[in-house]
Amino acid sequence: MARTKSRFVCQECAYESSAWVGRCPHCNQWNSMVEEATAKSEAKAPSGASPVRLKDLDGLSSQRLATHSREFNGVLGGGVVPGSTVLVGGDPGIGKSTLLLQAATSLADGGIDTLYVSGEESLQQIRQRASRLGLCPDSLLLLGETDADGIERCLRQVGPRVVVIDSIQTLYDPVLSSAPGSVGQVRHCAGRLISVARSMDIAIFLVGHVTKSGELAGPRVLEHMVDTVLYFEGERHHAYRMLRAVKNRFGSTNELGLFDMTDRGLIDVTSPSQLLLSERPQNIPGSVVVAVMEGSRSLLVEVQALIAPSAWPSPRRTAMGIDQNRLALLLAVLERKMGLVVSNQDAYVKVAGGLRVDEPGADLGIALALVSSYLDAPLDDKMVVIGEVGLTGEVRMVSGVDQRLREAEKLGFSQCMLPAHVHKTADIGLIPVANLEQAMTRLGLKKSRPRNTGPLLEDLS
Repeated sequence: MARTKSRFVCQECAYESSAWVGRCPHCNQWNSMVEEATAKSEAKAPSGASPVRLKDLDGLSSQRLATHSREFNGVLGGGVVPGSTVLVGGDPGIGKSTLLLQAATSLADGGIDTLYVSGEESLQQIRQRASRLGLCPDSLLLLGETDADGIERCLRQVGPRVVVIDSIQTLYDPVLSSAPGSVGQVRHCAGRLISVARSMDIAIFLVGHVTKSGELAGPRVLEHMVDTVLYFEGERHHAYRMLRAVKNRFGSTNELGLFDMTDRGLIDVTSPSQLLLSERPQNIPGSVVVAVMEGSRSLLVEVQALIAPSAWPSPRRTAMGIDQNRLALLLAVLERKMGLVVSNQDAYVKVAGGLRVDEPGADLGIALALVSSYLDAPLDDKMVVIGEVGLTGEVRMVSGVDQRLREAEKLGFSQCMLPAHVHKTADIGLIPVANLEQAMTRLGLKKSRPRNTGPLLEDLS
């Protein structure tokens, strides 16, 4: 007979303690320890599994399952892998359920047995959403259940090839006395589903909630348990959505898929660079086009910067779409190495279109956008910028230059500023620069004077 015992589990990091403490000793969060009662089962006999030689195993015998969306397939690495577990996270209302319902419907219409398990919505609500999106999931199976025992029993009886669980935070196991969504329940239910997926060769999609800080809710070990972690991002007031892979055991990480949210659901964006630059203003100071890499894909995005006199002793540094620490670093380099007095200026940088840029290849474009706004001097509208900026002001080489140049050529750009160490031949004019001073000289920015801003350091001396 099972014996029960009590433990205290941190709801932030899943740290366990035999006694309650006010502050978690692992993640230092206050009042995060919650008492949970667990059942200790009797010892089980060994499974009897025996090792096999690697050479005796066949290759990948299972073929990937393709959905209707090329963007979704690309982020997964080419399609759905049978036996894998995919965790999809995102803000409430961003479109996670819509994305997975469309994918499940397309798989079911293709003759693949697909089961959609809903713990947050009723089956009638799912039917209404499908009708609103113009979907006719005649072959899609629906199940309204939150009990892990009932879900596992259904999986073994029906034997589907693809399963969608919406969401993992609503499931519970009667063995645990904690509430659904707690660390213990999420970890235990996810472990059961992963075990069933591998034993029955079922691909399972788990929908996960996110916290206020933008991280997936639940224990961090959940992301280590699954095979793939996808983040569904985007502004709720914008139509564009981005699906980003941050972990993928069956494909490349940092892949990005772009979608357009319409009244008929999510539609693939076939030319994301052209879409992101469609509303770009012309001949405006502070606007620069930057070529960045998102996984194996090159994107052209617009970086906008604004330098304005500050009315406060501590100027503001606001960044949207880039890391704020990177903005502070580039401003320090411009002031120390290029002589721009920005210590009394507010600085604002934004990546147009709601995209977030994390790679260092956008440094040179951000720096030139700041200089352009500071000097009130617009840059060439047909120029794209590539390069990383070091602390000494040098422009360093980045990867994927060939893909970036091809994307710029395809969209009709005539010039590209890039690091001097890159030796490439392209149909567009190349402007190699070794440091920021050369970049400003080649663009004629040092001959200008700022309007309504502070002076250059050379003027103060």
